[in-house]
Amino acid sequence: MPATAPFAPPAADLPGKPIVPDWVPPAPTQEKHNFADLRTIDLSLMDSDDPAVVAALVESVKVAIRDDGFLFLENYGISLEQLHRQFSLAQYLYDHISDEDKERLLFDPDTGKWSGYKHPYGFKRHRGPADGIEQFNWYPEEWKDYNRLPKCILPFMDEIEAFCNYLTKSVNRRLLALFSRVLELPDNYLWDNVQSHGTPTGEGYFRHALFRPVEKTTEQASKGLRMHGHTDFGLTTLLFSVPISCLQIWGRDEAWHYVPYRPGALVINIGDTLEIVSGGHFKATRHRVYKPPQDQLHEERLSLVLFNSSVGDLRMTPAASSPLIQREGCVEEQGVYKEFAAKMKRGIPVPTNREWREIQIAEATDPTDEKRNRIGADQVMVNGKLMQHREYFGVKVLLPV
Repeated sequence: MPATAPFAPPAADLPGKPIVPDWVPPAPTQEKHNFADLRTIDLSLMDSDDPAVVAALVESVKVAIRDDGFLFLENYGISLEQLHRQFSLAQYLYDHISDEDKERLLFDPDTGKWSGYKHPYGFKRHRGPADGIEQFNWYPEEWKDYNRLPKCILPFMDEIEAFCNYLTKSVNRRLLALFSRVLELPDNYLWDNVQSHGTPTGEGYFRHALFRPVEKTTEQASKGLRMHGHTDFGLTTLLFSVPISCLQIWGRDEAWHYVPYRPGALVINIGDTLEIVSGGHFKATRHRVYKPPQDQLHEERLSLVLFNSSVGDLRMTPAASSPLIQREGCVEEQGVYKEFAAKMKRGIPVPTNREWREIQIAEATDPTDEKRNRIGADQVMVNGKLMQHREYFGVKVLLPV
């Protein structure tokens, strides 16, 4: 297989571009306990001329996504210097976005999208208790209409767009080829039949996020949570590893563990769509954002994330042509696929991808919502574990808090 072309971004010093201070990564935590042990996948091995090397890679991926739904991805074509430039641009955005643009571009989650600017006061358009989380989310509308973007970031859109195009059309495409091979399907199966297209992020979205140190009253109300335990509703999520340890995954021991920092690596997690398309063979990642270890409590956490989405009109059902599914059947022991399978057996139409993602955004709650976040409302105890219980389109979702 010919070698994959590395990322070649537009120049950072073109005329008209302001000088952007370099992003300086904060120091990693010195704490060592309660960290997950994740498998690392070297994506460059996909280019190997040795079939045995590629076969071993596919087998490693198969084990990782069946056991954890989470993995590290390295050697995917973007250098650490190029990545840090993107973090510098994200920092520049939050340092320079005007109050006028914050108001003009304010998000409206009731529409089923995070599109635009999220204020640091919860995950609803109206302001709730301060949560210290700011975001800007690029959806198809933002790529097509630059009036929907903060004015301060416009000089750098050539770099941001090139970055997202490479992540989607090179990194994610190769990743989906690996997943297609696990399902014993042609390399382009998931790319051609499930992945959405048409913009640098398809129907998905790209996010700049800034987590500022949380206020004491907020931390007490949320019990340290920044974002509830959840699975992503899309296809794959590409999250860049950062020094501030806030991301946690739900382990096979039914406990939360921090994801360790690995400079330059991508953290890949499986979304609901891929769990369902795989007939439950792939495991959607249960994860949350929690306060960092003690030695990082006063640091800001800058984050870049690409959320890949399937075609919105696609009804999420297993890939019936997969030899793996034909031979081994579907796995109905865990996750959202079990609920979808029950509906399909009763002949009840399952939600489309668009319906599934939009209702979860519209009905999202804040960790500080003490009315909803209690037993008897959205929470239940299951085998001694506190779980979040929701229902969408008759599909029950039970996830660790």
